[in-house]
Amino acid sequence: MREHGAEEGWLDAFAEQLDRLRNADALLQILQVWGLNQSDAARIFGVSRQAISKWLDTGVPADRAVAVADLGAATDILLRHLKRDRIPGVVRRAATRLANRSLLDLLLAQDFQGALQACRAMFAFGDAHGFA
Repeated sequence: MREHGAEEGWLDAFAEQLDRLRNADALLQILQVWGLNQSDAARIFGVSRQAISKWLDTGVPADRAVAVADLGAATDILLRHLKRDRIPGVVRRAATRLANRSLLDLLLAQDFQGALQACRAMFAFGDAHGFA
């Protein structure tokens, strides 16, 4: 640590960059599992396709980390309960419980927390039998 003493905050900067890169990996997995391309992701996050490409190369900006984390958690739920090749169809299908919207519609409305909650609700099997 002594060799880094002159550079205050190097460990914080290093940890922040690791988080950004971890979120880039999560974003890539989300795109692959949900069957999205970079243009789709750009519409979802309200940025350019080039910004998404940069996020995948250098990491997701801190102000988008929570959204990516919510989508990552939703993706994990989908992977746990569905066959991977079925997920793109499921996320595009309108659902009565979502006011005839799809999970993808929620993302396009930038309701990332709503998408996560909807995924949790889809597989809350205890609720289906009155055990909640």
